[in-house]
Amino acid sequence: MNPLHQFQVKTLIPFELGGLNLAFTNSALFIVLSAVLGTLILWFLLRKEAIIPSTGQSLAESLYGFIKSTAHDSIGEGYEAYLPFILSVFILIFMGNLLGLTPYSFTFTSQLAPVGAFALLGLFVSMGVGLYHHKLAWFRTFLPVGIPIILAPLVVPIELISFLAKPFSLTVRLVMNMVVGHILLKILANFIYTSGIGGAFPLVFVMLLMVFELGIAFLQAYIYTILTSIYLGEALHSHA
Repeated sequence: MNPLHQFQVKTLIPFELGGLNLAFTNSALFIVLSAVLGTLILWFLLRKEAIIPSTGQSLAESLYGFIKSTAHDSIGEGYEAYLPFILSVFILIFMGNLLGLTPYSFTFTSQLAPVGAFALLGLFVSMGVGLYHHKLAWFRTFLPVGIPIILAPLVVPIELISFLAKPFSLTVRLVMNMVVGHILLKILANFIYTSGIGGAFPLVFVMLLMVFELGIAFLQAYIYTILTSIYLGEALHSHA
């Protein structure tokens, strides 16, 4: 009945290596399920491609076009090289949010560790993109052109903190939205369960809230994706 129990990470397959806990948990399981199901769904929708698309093909192509447009607007010229990464991020986060709404499941996007790891991956990718295209000149990002060198001790730490805060903002925004929504659903579900027939009206409210949560699942995946795209665009087109 405790609404926080749904966020408990449980060990499914214990494993240690050199004193390091590498156990396979329910969180890891749903990360794998999100990736596999996302891939299978896209394969199923596109298994019979045709000039006149079926409903499934149209749905998959619409999703691809939507993410492509987002990547183009956020990254700009050269976005095509990063489109597979951006699409993968969206599908993984969206499927994680979606699976978390099913009964007896686990929402890995409500955990700081996996979401933070994905955010750090995005940060490292953007750093790699910046260094690849701008070489060592990319480090001028922390001291923009036109700033007097005498202000470097003040400007560089501020820019560095702002840069490192990007994965933190990505992580906290997604995790808190998932946690709050699921706690509210759990509290209302407990209330309906204990109210018996008197819970009929709250049940209608919960059904409406579930529809709202589906929208939030998509919206949070989209926000996560568009911010990742923006960070890539900043690295790619840095004017340092």
